[in-house]
Amino acid sequence: MSKQIGDVILDVKNISLSFGGVKALTDISFNVREHEVRAIIGPNGAGKSSMLNCINGVYTPQQGSITFRGQSFSHMDSHAVAVMGIGRTFQNLALFKGMSVIDNIMTGRNLRIKSNLFLQALRIGPAQREEEQHREFVEHIIDFLEIQAYRKTPVGQLPYGLQKRVDLGRALAMEPQVLLLDEPMAGMNVEEKQDMCRFVLDVNEEFGTTVVLIEHDMGVVMDISDRVVVLDYGMKIGDGTPDEVRNNEEVISAYLGTGH
Repeated sequence: MSKQIGDVILDVKNISLSFGGVKALTDISFNVREHEVRAIIGPNGAGKSSMLNCINGVYTPQQGSITFRGQSFSHMDSHAVAVMGIGRTFQNLALFKGMSVIDNIMTGRNLRIKSNLFLQALRIGPAQREEEQHREFVEHIIDFLEIQAYRKTPVGQLPYGLQKRVDLGRALAMEPQVLLLDEPMAGMNVEEKQDMCRFVLDVNEEFGTTVVLIEHDMGVVMDISDRVVVLDYGMKIGDGTPDEVRNNEEVISAYLGTGH
């Protein structure tokens, strides 16, 4: 079954980012199409996480613009970006370790909660109905990620691979149109990686979510991506299908260390 990839949903144009005198990104442009899995790869220090941080408003680039669904911005904060429909997981898990799986994933619904805090605290009337709907949505995610057995378990007690799954669940709870995944498979064993690959593809196919992911494991990237953009030393050195990138001389030399 070939999936339908749509029009450009996210367009990154001429992004440059420096910290002091150090250039993290230099004149980077690429786009992301609706419903695709778009990978950003490159050796350590290539600027991959910096790029995601520009997209989701953690960093403000000195130059360039980002257009999401036709709306351009150069300065955005993370909350505004999330409200627009861009969700994110982080390389270092930012979960609430003492809270249960279900409560962690519920935090992802905060953007969607409409009733005021006073009614929420009392859990009466519309606030109670709303919370029930949010819980229902979260239960659906828990089923989808196959973590029903751990619903009430404090996240800190779970093995690493499952914590990563909870992190994915929390991002999905925001109902993002574009999901940014920062090394979702880092630190995982082979079996955990296979599970996570399956979930990423399912999120893409079943939820219709556009996925942008940073990943070090080239095998994973080549298996699940529709297109790949390659960064090295903060510059773009390749962009295309997995096959095109795999056979790109500049990419090969960046990864094999020749030419530096």
